[in-house]
Amino acid sequence: MSRSFSVRVLLCLASVLLGAAAAHAGLQFQAGQTDAGLHYIFVSGDFAYQDDLSGFEALARSNASVAVTFQSPGGNIQKAMELGRLVRRLGLKTVQFRAVECASACSLAFLGGVLRYAEPGAIGVHKSSFSGDIPMSTEDAVSGVQQMTAEIITYMIEMGVDPALLQLSLQYDSDDIRYLSKSEMAKYKVVTLDFEASQPPVASQLPSPQPAPAQPPVASLPPASEYSSLAIPQARTGRIRHPKGAAPLKARADGKSATLVNLHNGSQVVILGNVARWYRVQANGQVGHMHDTWVYVDQYESGPFEQRHIQVKSFDNLADASAYARSSSIPLSAYLATNGWFAVTLEETFDQVMAKNLAAELKARGAIPDDAHMTFGNTYVRKVCCR
Repeated sequence: MSRSFSVRVLLCLASVLLGAAAAHAGLQFQAGQTDAGLHYIFVSGDFAYQDDLSGFEALARSNASVAVTFQSPGGNIQKAMELGRLVRRLGLKTVQFRAVECASACSLAFLGGVLRYAEPGAIGVHKSSFSGDIPMSTEDAVSGVQQMTAEIITYMIEMGVDPALLQLSLQYDSDDIRYLSKSEMAKYKVVTLDFEASQPPVASQLPSPQPAPAQPPVASLPPASEYSSLAIPQARTGRIRHPKGAAPLKARADGKSATLVNLHNGSQVVILGNVARWYRVQANGQVGHMHDTWVYVDQYESGPFEQRHIQVKSFDNLADASAYARSSSIPLSAYLATNGWFAVTLEETFDQVMAKNLAAELKARGAIPDDAHMTFGNTYVRKVCCR
């Protein structure tokens, strides 16, 4: 089957699904075929921890299915992500129509499709909740929410979905549902195609132009348009941003020199100059030195003040950094650093707790190197790549 669904096949599938039976408790898997010959699996019911997905895989293989659709109000989040990963591993597409519900945890399973189509209003999201039947202390509940949030973000990144979707979901309580609009599904990469995009564009039917003669390769330099982005602006003002909440103002550009005063995070400094990795700064009427990793520079574009980056790699040239970021299965960015190197990070930034949990989860899954680390990114000048 071609990379995109045809409108005719989608409509055939819709006509079959709109007459499907109501959802059952516990997942049910039903194979089907449209008049156009499209083999699909209809998944219905609530996601439950004890659901056995081996039946789904066997049905998909025996039926030569290419698509999956759902009728489910949600259920167990882990099981939904497990099914989503299975859908992805089997190379299946997902299709969802507004008249057939897919909400809450079901939306996560939908994200597993290698290609995804959904009508506006067909996918519903909200914040997750724990079962009231499970006794849990406040401390355990907070820890559980943090761990679950990290797992969901990891899953979204794996599926090529913008994890900012989770932030939208968290705005709606578990007894409420936000059904995504067409623009929201496109914005958060919930869908990969729509009816308009499902027909081959006119441009693809035109003869391909003859390629220009190959030019001799040039050393790994960025395109001319990117040279300006590699200029490092002069650091003039900034604020203290240190993992411990405060940083020492040193008498000299030496970590062993006397501490003049400790400045709390957010304290403003005027940057008078720099020596190697040290800024000469003025703060609270005193002049001293601070390491460049302790200062958020206002003239740089390192990201939101309170957020952390997860740095996964660094390179001494933009070409290698860009190639690494673009070849990754998860969304990555590259930042120019003050030392002339390029830091490759996750595309999004996170609060401290989320960054810590997410980094641990991604390392456990082998999605990022073991030496990846959480950082404020104070030495990041600006994003120079990629998405």
